[in-house]
Amino acid sequence: MSGFDSFNTEFFQTSYSIDEQSQPYEYGGRPYSKQYGGYEYSQQSGFVPPDMMQQQQPYTGQIYQPTQAYSSTSAQSFYGSNFEDEPPLLEELGINFDHIWQKTLTVLHPLKVADGGIMNETDLAGPVVFCLAFGATLLLAGKIQFGYVYGISVIGCVGMFCLLNLMSVTGVSFGCVASVLGYCLLPMILLSSCAIVFSLQGMLGITFTVAIIGWCSFSASKIFISALAMEGQQLLVAYPCALLYGVFALISVF
Repeated sequence: MSGFDSFNTEFFQTSYSIDEQSQPYEYGGRPYSKQYGGYEYSQQSGFVPPDMMQQQQPYTGQIYQPTQAYSSTSAQSFYGSNFEDEPPLLEELGINFDHIWQKTLTVLHPLKVADGGIMNETDLAGPVVFCLAFGATLLLAGKIQFGYVYGISVIGCVGMFCLLNLMSVTGVSFGCVASVLGYCLLPMILLSSCAIVFSLQGMLGITFTVAIIGWCSFSASKIFISALAMEGQQLLVAYPCALLYGVFALISVF
């Protein structure tokens, strides 16, 4: 054990003395300017970043009234110059009553020239309302056909979407096809409303049904021609539209 103690003594020999602890040293080897209790130390410019040497802004606010860290102009530039300049909520959601009314008048007036810019919009508010109205009139006639109405509508929109993309040069979106076909369903609501009052299975009813089918298909083909610039192809577009609206007419009559 004596050899082991001597080995430890020789291994930990140093020139450090306990008496030197009375003088504090900093990291660079030089003594501090003051003792620890004074809270004042000499600063080394080599160890302090320049940005930390900047003086902080003094607090000028009052109690319960802090200073404003941002200006009103910055908030206005972030949220907009004026809240009154923002469009209405319905217009942001894509519901424009002026355009809905113009599309409805275009359908009700088959000889009216359709505005291609308005008709090319994806507006599904009017078609959904017309589909619900068509189903409601069928319900009043004692026919619960809501599933057939929506199912045939989806199949017809998919078929017309594929057909119009093959026939037109510019192409068309699925929302535009669904919007046009939904708006042109409006005359079919008149047919289903008449089915509530009297039967459409006679000669007069069949004639009226054929006229309604022609009305719907002519309006739809006119809108597609004006929106997609397909001059001279209205009869080619009107034929599949007549097939689609003929199915709706069969639901209304029988």
